Amino acid sequence: MKPLKVSLDDVTRRAVLKGAGLLAAAPAAVAGSVAAAAPASTSRVVVPNGTRAPWRLVNGWKVFHLVVEEVEHEFAPGLKAFTWGYNGSTHGPMLEWVEGDKVRVYVTNRLEAPTTVHWHGILLPNGMDGVGGLTQASIKKGETFKYEIEVKQSGTFMYHSHHDEMTQMGMGLTGMIVVHPRVPRGPKVDRDFVLMLHEWRLDVGASRPNPNEMTEFNLLTINGRAFPGTEPLVVKTGQRVRIRLGNLSAMDHHPIHLHGYNFHIVETDGGAIAASAQWPETTVLVPTGSTRTIELVANAPGDWAMHCHMTHHVMNQMGHGFPNMIGVQPGALDERVRKLLPGYMTMGQDGMGDMAVPHMPMPPNSIPMVGAQGKHDVITMGGMFTVLKVRDRLESYKDPGWYENPRGTLATVAEAAELTRDGIDVEKPPKAERGGDA
Repeated sequence: MKPLKVSLDDVTRRAVLKGAGLLAAAPAAVAGSVAAAAPASTSRVVVPNGTRAPWRLVNGWKVFHLVVEEVEHEFAPGLKAFTWGYNGSTHGPMLEWVEGDKVRVYVTNRLEAPTTVHWHGILLPNGMDGVGGLTQASIKKGETFKYEIEVKQSGTFMYHSHHDEMTQMGMGLTGMIVVHPRVPRGPKVDRDFVLMLHEWRLDVGASRPNPNEMTEFNLLTINGRAFPGTEPLVVKTGQRVRIRLGNLSAMDHHPIHLHGYNFHIVETDGGAIAASAQWPETTVLVPTGSTRTIELVANAPGDWAMHCHMTHHVMNQMGHGFPNMIGVQPGALDERVRKLLPGYMTMGQDGMGDMAVPHMPMPPNSIPMVGAQGKHDVITMGGMFTVLKVRDRLESYKDPGWYENPRGTLATVAEAAELTRDGIDVEKPPKAERGGDA
C-alpha cells in the first residue's frame, strides 16, 4: 500500500476533509460511539504543556489531520523562537488510539521544504512507513498525503519527519502516540502522563533553533518546554501513576531521575514487560529514538523533583570554553573594570548558582541559565526539569502551589543546643576513616 497523494483542491471539495471539520472535536454522538469501544479502565492521558489531536469517525475509520507548518513557540517565559510543528503546536499533538483501531491520518504540508511522517515503532504496511524516497514520495508544499494504519499493538510510540531528519526533527517535527490495549491489563491507572524529551540549539538572541548543531545543545525540554516553563505533574496521594517518556533528541540519551520514589519500568516501545521481568528503579535511561513507561503508587506527599541527571541538561542556553572562575578572588577588579565597562561584575567564582537571578539586563530572547524562585529559595535548575506534586487533598488537577511540609519534616538551620546535644563541633569536623580492610 502506498500513501495516497491528494491536492489541497481535492481536500476542500470533500466535506469530510474540510480543515474546520477535521480540526474540530468529533460530534457528541460520534465521540460517544467510539468511546464505548475504548477500555473502561483507560484514564484520559495528560500532556503537560502539550496538545492532543482531535478526530472524527468516518465509516469505521478514526480520521486525523496533521498540518505541517511554522510555529512561534515559547520554550519558557521570555524565550520564544520560530520552530516547525503540527497544527500550530511544537511538539505536534498527541495521537491517541486503541489497539484494533483503523486509523487514517491526512498530512498537509505548508512548509517550503518537502516532508513526510514516520510512525516510529508502529507495525504497519511498508508503504505507510513514511521514509521519503524509500517507501513514499516526499510531501511537497501544498500537498496532502493519506496514511492508513490498522493498529496491531498497544503502548507508547512517536511520530516524526523522515525527510531531512537533522533539520526537520531539529526544528520540532516530532510528536507522541499513545495506543491503549483493547483488553485492559494490569492494575488500573489513575493518572497517565506523556512526556516528550528533546534538545535544541538556540543561541542567545536567535529567533530560530540551529538544527545543524551536532554536539553542543543548550536547551533541553520536556514537551517542548524548559524549566521554569514546565507544568508540574499533579496527583493525589494513593493514586497509581503512569509516566510515558519518549526521546527524540538528536544525540543524547536521558537518565530521568524521580526523587522520593522508586518505580517499575513496565513497557518499552517494543511492548509490555512481564511483571516477573520488571525491577525497581529510581532512574530510567531513555535512549535516543526510544520510549520507556514507568509506573508507581503516589504514597509520599510533597513536591518531588523529576529531571534528567546529566547536569548540563538542567541548564538553559549554557556554553563552554570560558575560563574556570571557581576560587578566583577578584579583589578590586570589578571597580577598576567598571571605569571602562559600567555595570561589569565578575561571576562564577562560587559556581553557577548566581546565574539563577539576573544581575544585569538580559540579552534579547534569553532567560537565566538556571533557576526560578521556589517556596524556600531559588531553584538552581533549568532545562529538562519538572515537579511531581503529590497531595492528600485536591480540588482539581491544577497546580496546587508549593507543598506545606508537616512540622518536623523540613530541613532547617541546626540550633546550637542541637549541635551540643549530638556532639557536633563545626570547627573540628571528624576525619574520614579508611574504607579498606584494616
